[in-house]
Amino acid sequence: MKTWLVLIALFGALALNGQDSATINQKDGLALEGYDLVSYFRGTAIRGSPEWEASHQGIAYRFTSERNLHLFQADPDRYLPAYGGWCAYAMGKSGNRVPVDPQIFKLVGGRLLLFNGSGLTNALKKWNKQEDKLLRMADANWDKTSGN
Repeated sequence: MKTWLVLIALFGALALNGQDSATINQKDGLALEGYDLVSYFRGTAIRGSPEWEASHQGIAYRFTSERNLHLFQADPDRYLPAYGGWCAYAMGKSGNRVPVDPQIFKLVGGRLLLFNGSGLTNALKKWNKQEDKLLRMADANWDKTSGN
């Protein structure tokens, strides 16, 4: 009986947060190729260190300093990227989960958006041309595809 209660509580917590490990852009359990989520909010994309690593919902996140690690741990939802860290442009256009270049990003309304950079044009440039429309579409598509 206790096992069932623990499982129900665990799945309930994942559903409330809206981002479980199956929806997060990660490779081998490491999100964003190890880039520091807190650094984005200071205007730069910097790769973190294994020395300052935290696990959140089964995914590892790395940071450039102990301070950034603690800031993340105090309020992870503030720093987690929108759309599970998948390309915001692709999420808006089609709802597809497309990998990103962790160095191509934008903060919109306090949310971290990441973009694909492969090909001739990076997705951020396309996003900027229709940001309001794509933001609404990406939010709607993410709600459908992430199970929220």
